[in-house]
Amino acid sequence: MPPVLAGSDPLRHGFAATPPLGHQGEALAPAAIGAGIMIKEESTVFHRVIMGNLEYSVADSLAGVSHGFSTRLGGVSTGHLASLNLGHHRGDDPEHVLENYRILGRAIGFTPEDTVFPMQRHTDIIRLVTEAQRGEGLFRETAQVCDGQITDRPGVALVAFSADCTPVLLYDPVRRAIGAVHAGWRGTAAGIAAKAVAAMTDAFGCRPEDIRAAIGPCIGKCCFETDADVPEAMVAALGEKARPAIEARGEKFHVDLKSINALWLREAGVAAIDISPDCTACDPARYWSHRRVGDRRGSLAGIIVLK
Repeated sequence: MPPVLAGSDPLRHGFAATPPLGHQGEALAPAAIGAGIMIKEESTVFHRVIMGNLEYSVADSLAGVSHGFSTRLGGVSTGHLASLNLGHHRGDDPEHVLENYRILGRAIGFTPEDTVFPMQRHTDIIRLVTEAQRGEGLFRETAQVCDGQITDRPGVALVAFSADCTPVLLYDPVRRAIGAVHAGWRGTAAGIAAKAVAAMTDAFGCRPEDIRAAIGPCIGKCCFETDADVPEAMVAALGEKARPAIEARGEKFHVDLKSINALWLREAGVAAIDISPDCTACDPARYWSHRRVGDRRGSLAGIIVLK
């Protein structure tokens, strides 16, 4: 199915039956499926890819670029980090983390040496990345605080970590540019997804209407219970447009971070936006959730790389 274009429904959710797709959105031949690649609970927007024990998801909006949103399944880490922990500061054996990147990279289409980690601090800072940053995070410390990264260089795998926060991947097939964003609630209120679109426009000459977006698994409105400060920040940033994503329940509030990030992207001019239906807090067997288990967890990631 082609990406959503202006004039059609810009937001697409859910898993439903569709023909099997590979990690770049191409149709899989029967031989490939028989070789151990299969999709379950497929979607016209998101597809869950299973290769042996490994499981990750891909989005139709990013067809044509190598990408994936990880789960906790398919790696070699043990204990509370079992098994596909992608965080290098979670107390894991560094060799386990490196092997997890090898496993996921073989499936998606990158090597560990290609990766560039952000130093995430819940900011709205976007960093321009080139080949010079390849290996930052996994093989040497990341040099700059940021919660979003953009590049137009092939072979540079941008990483956005999450464990309830919202990962957003961006792709412009015209200018051949990509972005990866970590949007916690503070970053969401600050419009970091829209700022990444603006950064791609400034750095690479992208047109927002050419940029395609995928909002990956994160904590859903069902589980993201907050005090008043979170919805107040969203309304302060977006006005009445934010209110449909906010629900008062007694003295607490439930906030839909996916919808608010999608709203920021629409405001920035992005038309093709796919949204994962998965809530990280609802599915502890598949995802890590900071809200559910605190610091005794691994890290998920959204990863995207131009070939």
